[in-house]
Amino acid sequence: MDDRFLIHVEIAGKSYGIRINRSEEQIAREAVVQIRRKMDQYRKKYSEVDVKDLLAMAAFHLSVENLKLEARNDTSPFTEKIQELTDELESYLKDK
Repeated sequence: MDDRFLIHVEIAGKSYGIRINRSEEQIAREAVVQIRRKMDQYRKKYSEVDVKDLLAMAAFHLSVENLKLEARNDTSPFTEKIQELTDELESYLKDK
């Protein structure tokens, strides 16, 4: 059974049909709210800015935040150290 369906979201006054997994609907709708809020923040600060510029500024800001979260959640240094310690332990136990 295909769990994908079409939702309609409105961003900057334009409606978009997006096909998503049903389990991701809430996140998709929250993303739209986040974009709107960020655009509103920039609109208040820069009242003369075009909608496309507001979208670009919001996209940039949200992308930077996403990259910060990805960097903070990077577990590869820990995984590498765990593997190193596991290898050492296995080597030690093999010699015993």
